[in-house]
Amino acid sequence: MGLNQGHKNRRNFWRLSAFIALVGVVLASGGIAVRNDLAWDRDVIAAGELWRLLSGHFVHLGWSHLLLNLAGLALVAWLVGGRFSWRRWLLIGAISVAAIDIGFWFLYPNLGWYVGLSGMLYGLLIAGLLAGVLQRDREAIILSVFIVAKIAWEQLMGPLPGSESTTGGRVIVEAHLYGALGGLLGAALSLYNAPQSATDPK
Repeated sequence: MGLNQGHKNRRNFWRLSAFIALVGVVLASGGIAVRNDLAWDRDVIAAGELWRLLSGHFVHLGWSHLLLNLAGLALVAWLVGGRFSWRRWLLIGAISVAAIDIGFWFLYPNLGWYVGLSGMLYGLLIAGLLAGVLQRDREAIILSVFIVAKIAWEQLMGPLPGSESTTGGRVIVEAHLYGALGGLLGAALSLYNAPQSATDPK
């Protein structure tokens, strides 16, 4: 990846991150009423409020949950923000959200309610790491092993100790798995027949 293009991609990712952070803060400022009006809620979605399939990923349990997710977003920007153009990041984010929604709806029918950005963050991170792994980046390989191990732990053992007290509520670890799978798909589509996609100037 060209150095200048990598810097441009990273700057654009930070801009997207700032926009996401602004949306999160504005929604959090609306309190519990806004959260409940926008949360991923199976019964209400089934009744026709389909926008919750998207909005539920941008509202949070509270300020601590929001700040934790925004810290995660900043970490993603720092680690892999330069891997793709902003348009490809939007595609990866959209596919990650769709994968979470589909996973929840069809594979986790007992889930009635969900909020938070963490599932999409896993999708973004995994996508960026995959691009690095394909470029044989040692740090990306090491981080990929760590993230895959964490997701596997969560599926077998549940949330990491202390994570639920930090977020202020139940951690839906399935969101991390589905988001990561969506990120893999999004990265594969972005990289298909375009080995230099990270240098895409669009």
